[in-house]
Amino acid sequence: MSETSLLVEVLGNSPEMRIVDFFLDNKLFDFSKKEIIEETGMSKATFYKHWDRLEGFAVVRVSRTFGKAKLYQLNRGSPLVKELLNLEKQLIKMAADRQKVAVRV
Repeated sequence: MSETSLLVEVLGNSPEMRIVDFFLDNKLFDFSKKEIIEETGMSKATFYKHWDRLEGFAVVRVSRTFGKAKLYQLNRGSPLVKELLNLEKQLIKMAADRQKVAVRV
């Protein structure tokens, strides 16, 4: 991840948040664990240490299998994910409103 999102700025740069943020940025796609590890830039050990919690809270779900690999995507039906999406929208709106004010000044 090259740029910090508003969600990570507010909720912290934990491994779980980095994975969640990755999925929020890629809502329409599914990924293997290997792809997630590569895209988030974390080690396998760190990823696997935190992955079970995200599955346990139903933040991510298996979308399909491709050979032996499972592909995962954001679980948009999860109440927790819905709240995260709402929070993300509110943070973007607040940032846009701040920029409008800054441009007027």
